[in-house]
Amino acid sequence: MTGVNSWIPLADVSPAIALGPLDGRYRGAVSPLVDHLSEAALNRARLHVEVEWLIHLTKHSVVPGTSPLADGEKDYLRGIVETFGAEQIAELAEIERETIHDVKAVEYFIKRRLADAAVALRDQTSLTELGELVHFACTSEDINNLSYAVMVRGAVRDVWLPAAQSLRDELAELAHATADQPMLSRTHGQTATPTTLGKELAVTAHRLSRQLRRIEAQEFLGKLNGATGTYGAHVAAVPGAAWEDVSRTFVEHLGLTWNPLTTQIESHDWQAELYSDIARFNRILHNFATDVWSYISLGYFAQIPEGTVGSSTMPHKVNPIRFENAEANLEISCALLDTLSSTLVTSRMQRDLTDSTSQRNIGPAFGHSLLAIDNVRRGLKGLDVNPAALAADLDANWEVLGEPIQSAMRAAGIAGTPGMDNPYERLKELTRGQRVGAAEVRAFIAGLGLPADVEARLSELTPATYTGLAAELVHHLDR
Repeated sequence: MTGVNSWIPLADVSPAIALGPLDGRYRGAVSPLVDHLSEAALNRARLHVEVEWLIHLTKHSVVPGTSPLADGEKDYLRGIVETFGAEQIAELAEIERETIHDVKAVEYFIKRRLADAAVALRDQTSLTELGELVHFACTSEDINNLSYAVMVRGAVRDVWLPAAQSLRDELAELAHATADQPMLSRTHGQTATPTTLGKELAVTAHRLSRQLRRIEAQEFLGKLNGATGTYGAHVAAVPGAAWEDVSRTFVEHLGLTWNPLTTQIESHDWQAELYSDIARFNRILHNFATDVWSYISLGYFAQIPEGTVGSSTMPHKVNPIRFENAEANLEISCALLDTLSSTLVTSRMQRDLTDSTSQRNIGPAFGHSLLAIDNVRRGLKGLDVNPAALAADLDANWEVLGEPIQSAMRAAGIAGTPGMDNPYERLKELTRGQRVGAAEVRAFIAGLGLPADVEARLSELTPATYTGLAAELVHHLDR
């Protein structure tokens, strides 16, 4: 029998085969995150931070002997970041194989460009003399924390938030469209007071909106203060500089919030806050996906076939795969986000390296969430409300009118109508453990001795019309 050891080694196949599904099967849905949360994106962000730090130091002539750069020189430096592509990624990887240190490799990469500046700028430059200003007074974490903050901010604002907001908007639109569609509720899985489909969708849209507002308001913190957060090297090198102001203005130049008190690392509390909020968004969406799955199973929604195979053996089936896939991906995303939230806020004394490996999983955490959002959006587009099924379910459960009848009896009794004693118990006797229909309910109402207007109102009530203010409540989404 042929064993696996005789198979072609897939690790040697070119182009390289992805180990994980986000870079393989689902790459199309999550590829925008590559620009922000991949290893290459991390190195590009490091280049960005290093280049801007050099420009910042020269702009303010912080280090004696330096002066502000000419516009052409700044453009040249920023071009290092702007032109960072496949060739440069390979070159940087080659340097790192020599340094065995990722941030040091970035430093050397930039120094090579400074050495070439005279040719590019036709000798009209001082950049060739500024090699030792690259990474000046910095520890690696000065560069890394700012790079991650820039990267995560970009991933949130440019990729994840727009997708999440579009999902919320599409859900709100569907809520408005179905605001008047009556639907039987199920509390504890049992038939309960009717609502409308739109109101239930609006609840989810409202919950998601609250989380999105928190995420939109998130601060992205950064620091640049040396090996233990003391500006030790800065002060030793240039004691006369206002290093805290230099640090603060630089961090703010990057569009981040300055953190004045840290150890070697920026404390990552803002990351824990952000990932907790995204995980909460995920869990609300997970709750929605499982509910929609249940509504599909009840026949409340019909699924519009996409030309796909629903089942390999049962031709009649259209499986709710979008919502099932979303469930699984949300669970994976939450597991990663929870781990990041709990581990990133701790570091032994002034520094340990656990955050380095942890932060390299930010991309997969966002990727699985983004994939789930894509699945839910596609799933929603494949749903068609089935009013007939909703109506039939309501009409089969007249016992849900026990609640409004006993409530009306209470109100009438308080107002002085005789014979309204024990309303709850009398409705319990009528409805619990047995099915009642329109005839039984209306006969019960007629025999109560209610005021004529109350009796008429209750006699006209049906499970489909007993929805209270549900339709109006949807408009809270507009506020």
